[in-house]
This record gives sequence, structure tokens and C-alpha cells, in this order.
Amino acid sequence: MMPLKFNDKQIKALLKKGNTGRFAIGNGLYFRISNEGSGFWVLRYTINKKRREMIIGKYGNQEGELSLAKAAVEAIKIKAKIAEGIDPIAEKNRPSQVKIATVNDLAEDWLRNDIEKRVKHPQIPRRIYTKDLAPTIGELGLKRVTPLDIRMTIEAITQSNRPTIANDALMYCKQIFRHGIRLNLLQHNPAEAFSVRHAGGVEQSRSRTLTIAEIQVALRIFRENNTQFTRENYLAVSLLIILGVRKGELIAAEWKEFDFEKKIWHIPQERCKNGSAISVPLPELCIEWLKELQFRCCGSNFVFPSRRESKKRGYISDDTLNHALANLFGQKIRPGRPRQNKLGEAGIEHFTVHDLRRTCRSLLSQVGTSGEVAERCLNHKLKGVAAIYDRYDYLEERREAHQKVVDNIEKYL
Repeated sequence: MMPLKFNDKQIKALLKKGNTGRFAIGNGLYFRISNEGSGFWVLRYTINKKRREMIIGKYGNQEGELSLAKAAVEAIKIKAKIAEGIDPIAEKNRPSQVKIATVNDLAEDWLRNDIEKRVKHPQIPRRIYTKDLAPTIGELGLKRVTPLDIRMTIEAITQSNRPTIANDALMYCKQIFRHGIRLNLLQHNPAEAFSVRHAGGVEQSRSRTLTIAEIQVALRIFRENNTQFTRENYLAVSLLIILGVRKGELIAAEWKEFDFEKKIWHIPQERCKNGSAISVPLPELCIEWLKELQFRCCGSNFVFPSRRESKKRGYISDDTLNHALANLFGQKIRPGRPRQNKLGEAGIEHFTVHDLRRTCRSLLSQVGTSGEVAERCLNHKLKGVAAIYDRYDYLEERREAHQKVVDNIEKYL
């Protein structure tokens, strides 16, 4: 270190005289006196062939101020970093770093900066993370998570008889920790060594549909157990069977989408899974159900308003119908007393809410609906050349098809 050109006594004398200017102390350190008479320590340095200058502190002996000795030490520390190629001014101007310490922190960063920017329905991975991953690993520090933690978390989901969710949860685990590696927060991915065979297994395409006889029995069980399966749930299931729409399209429906006079339900593009808006023709029976729901919703904008006070959204949870159905199959959704398998005891093989959409497609075929009309009823996109040239909406044909389905099973509804 070069000897300093001034001592502390001389610095005080300069400040007392109030001579504005900059005085070289040594080793790139300068003492500057402002027009207001205040003294500051300034460091000049060269990096990447550029001359730069920065204030490193105010002169003084109070807390937060620097004496000559302290300023000299601070200058040495900064120059050491400069020698390593670190520009202190550039570092100071870097965007503030987001604090990511736990898995919850990392997952939130992944959801906001990755998932929400590229996935059409980001609420699905958010829901699975919040419900199935966060409770077990969310509060752990990033480097504390081990493959054993991952295995135990995924096995718990698998044992709850939700193989698809187990596979999805494992996939999201991998993506979350890869995100951590990209941000240089982690060196390895604790979920990487696992595959679907360690979770829910290779998934088979479902083919479950309900026969008319099963529909009759299931609806009867629903009605007989209206404390477990509410009237709103019953009407939702009935609408799904008749109209074949997706569950998410129905439970998020708003009253402004319905035109009872024209007997049409306009589902907007942003709520359709395939990105194509559709106008659904409504049989008279469905309009009666909807008017009942309108009375039951007590002024809400939503057809199926949230049954609990929620700041997230105004309509029921994505799991509401699933849980209600699972309860009647005796499946344990939450800790507590096991439920009676009332549907199973009535001879109904297990089915899910999504199987009702496939059931609608089967019913459409049973009443003689052509393939192109039936596919349009389910808002499936046509494939190949037909997708380019067949832009006809089949509205009246679909209206007739839905009415035929109603006529075929109305006595059981």
C-alpha cells in the first residue's frame, strides 16, 4: 500500500477551511469537499480500460461515516474486487436479486416467470403444487431437499389413489428444481432420477362411459344423498351429461354468457381448452335447470358461486364436484371417518367427472348423431383438411342432437 499524502489532522484542517475541491490521498482514494462544506471519500479506478469514479462514504466518526483510516481500508477492499474483474459500480446498478431461500420461494418464481408466461392454464400446476407439494417440502431450504423427500412426497399422493396427480406432481418437481439450477441456486435436481414408474405409473387412456342404466342408478343415489351431493352438484352433473362441455367451462360460467331467449350459451375463447369459442344450444330442460341455479346463486355473477368466502375467485373450486363424487364412492378425501361406498354398493363401477363428457359423446352416438356433429358438440377441433375447409358450426344440428339426448334419458333426470 502506498503511503497516504494526508493524515487525519490535515483532513480536518481542509474541511475547516471549507476549500471546495478534490484532494488525492493515495491508492486511488480522494477526499472531496462539496460546496456545502461536507467531506466525502471518492475512489477512482480503471476497469475494462475505462476510468470510473465512485463515492464510498461520507467523512466523519459517526455511525455510517468513514474516518481516514476506515476509508483507506474500504478502498483496499474495493480495489481487491476490481482486481478480480468485479466492477463495484456495475454491481451496484444490477437489478435487486429476488430472495429465494425455500422451495416455496423457488416454486413461486417458477410459477410467475415460467409457467404463467407459457402455459394456457397455469392454475393447474399452481393448484397441484399448493395442495400436494407445498405441505411437505415447501418450507424446506433449497439445499435441504433430498431424493428421499421427493420419494416420500410422491408416494403419499400415489397412495391416495391419484396416479395422474402423482405423475403431474413429479413432473412439476423436476421443473421447479431445474428452474433452480438455471438460476444457479442449485447444483443438482433431487427429483431427476425418478420416473412415472416411481409415481402413478404409465397412464392408460380412459374409456369409461356410463350406460343409461348406470346413469339412472347414479342420479338416484345423488338425489337420495343430497346432504353429501347437493342440488347444485346434481344440476352440474346433469348439465355435463347433456351438453358434454368440460367441467372447467361449466363451473366458471357467468350469467352474462347466457341468452335464454335464443336458448344459447356463449362460452368465450379464453375458457375453452382448445382456444376456440363456441355457442352451445340449450334444450328447454337445461334452461329450466339454469333458471333454478340463477335463483339459488343469490345474485352472484357466477352460475356456481363459491360456497366459501374466497379472494381468489368467485366460483366453486375445481375439486368441488370431484370430492362430492369421491365421497359417494367411499373414497377418503380428507382425514377422518371412512365414507360408505354408496355408488359401488349400488353396482356402479368407479367413474370420474371427466367420464361424463365421454358419456355424453356415447349418448350422442346412440341417438344417431353424425360424427362431425357429435365432435362439434364437444367442441373438438376437426383434423386434417376438414379443419381448414369445414367452418360450418352445425348449430341447429347440435341443438337437435342435445334434445335427442334429453329425450332419451329425461325420465331418469
